Amino acid sequence: MDTDLLRTFLEVNKTRHFGKAATNLYLTQSAVSFRIRQLEIKLGTPVFTRKRGDLRLTAAGERFVPYAENILQTWGRARQDVALTDSYQQQLTVGATSLIWELESSSDWLEHVQTVQPEWALRTESLNRQQISNALLEKLVDVVLTSEPPKLADLQQFRLTSFELVLVSSEPDQGMESIAELPLVYLDWGTRFGVEHSRIPSLQRTPVLHSHGCQPALKFLLSRGGVGFLPLSVAQYWIEAGELHLVKDSPSTASELFMVWLSSNDKNADIEELVTALSAS
Repeated sequence: MDTDLLRTFLEVNKTRHFGKAATNLYLTQSAVSFRIRQLEIKLGTPVFTRKRGDLRLTAAGERFVPYAENILQTWGRARQDVALTDSYQQQLTVGATSLIWELESSSDWLEHVQTVQPEWALRTESLNRQQISNALLEKLVDVVLTSEPPKLADLQQFRLTSFELVLVSSEPDQGMESIAELPLVYLDWGTRFGVEHSRIPSLQRTPVLHSHGCQPALKFLLSRGGVGFLPLSVAQYWIEAGELHLVKDSPSTASELFMVWLSSNDKNADIEELVTALSAS
């Protein structure tokens, strides 16, 4: 399978427009159309329905998206593994949700790994929460950083750090009763957080923004106003600047960040060596 065809397919799917995809890929629109036709010939089925002003995936195209993403991800990882020089003896591929990558502790961890294992090359991948288990099982990533380790038979985990989620408001002097009138911004930290959030009566309403990223939630609170939970490390600067305010008598939620991997991973011995080095440093 020509990876250029897959890359073009995913770009057209993202933009839902042949012209925009062509611009992003530095191709002509006719070249993009040709690649999509070639892909459809290879697959033996259309992947897009083409109606004037309305470009959509077919059912077959919908099913093909995760395969195309996985093939490109595996190919990119393989190229880097094969191309390792004498300076880098190992490559560690690390996956996490975009929410986790936004935490300072994730960046600190990457720097820490590079310090204790300077001969390793690092590769990061962004995953959604539903992809984590498959990414580990299919060896698309070696390690995942997560606050909610998946339930897999031979999963190994190592606690990296903890972080705090705090309830903040764009309006000063707010308490748990008064915030019921403010727009709700819901930053989705997963199942356990959702359960704890559901136990707060004044937050039980449809959120004006449901976000899987810290920055969209933060920017919305700063520009449009409202109330919602943010990591303290993200909110601290804006609290000190007087742009955001801690809600009085609000509960804070402690969460932990774990490094998880499968013992069946080919690099298990290297990962355990890394954990030993991290524990000792």
